[in-house]
Amino acid sequence: MAVHVRKKKVYADDDTHFSLRETLSSLSGPIMFFLVIVAVIFVMSVFFRVSDIQVVGNAHYTDEEIIRAIDIEEGDNLFFFDRFAALSRVFAKLPYIDEVSVERSLPNKVIITVTESQALAYIVLGEEKWTIDHSCKVLGKANDDELAGLIPIEGIDPGTLMIGEPLQTADGDDEIVNYIAEVLYQLEARGLYNQVEHVDFSDPRNVEFRYADKYTIRIGDSSNVEYKFGMVMSVLSQLMEGDVGIINVSNGSTAVFSPN
Repeated sequence: MAVHVRKKKVYADDDTHFSLRETLSSLSGPIMFFLVIVAVIFVMSVFFRVSDIQVVGNAHYTDEEIIRAIDIEEGDNLFFFDRFAALSRVFAKLPYIDEVSVERSLPNKVIITVTESQALAYIVLGEEKWTIDHSCKVLGKANDDELAGLIPIEGIDPGTLMIGEPLQTADGDDEIVNYIAEVLYQLEARGLYNQVEHVDFSDPRNVEFRYADKYTIRIGDSSNVEYKFGMVMSVLSQLMEGDVGIINVSNGSTAVFSPN
């Protein structure tokens, strides 16, 4: 019996050793993974802290204003910085920002690249003048000194205007807002905006604008706007210096110049 008992003890000990080795082996994988994660987090938190912030493309706002709006500062962790939340903050706080990107440059640099909206026109609301860009985004109230070179938009009854938001009309007419944006885009893209005296939208079917103090240009309704402006450019290229009159492209297919 004694021999048999000793044999059983030996078997039991062998089983215990085998079970322990098996347990340690099964635990070593998760433990090593945990230790690697801890080490990576430690390295990122210690070595990847922002020490250099560069702002590119800004003119209306200072570097400090943009950095403050994005809410980043030296010492912040580069990997844990939420770029998407930062972009939302900058658009809400700085209406002149049209596009912005935030890039991380290892090991410790952040590059903020902005494209600013340019005030292109203004509308009158009561006794106030509000500037808008080519997409009809409201940029803010303007004083008389800021209006030089901007296009007056006439015939529009503005509703509640919110800085950084699209232009609203009192009757919520999105179609006329889109038409204004399309006209402004064409004027800017074709280099005409700096000689436009005003654009009259009082009748959306018969929109016209005064150009270079010599021409009344009639573009009519909102159809074929790009093509109409192409015809306008063609007519302007053929007119002589002393020509004065009306350029009519309102039918969308032909251009007619009527001299005064």
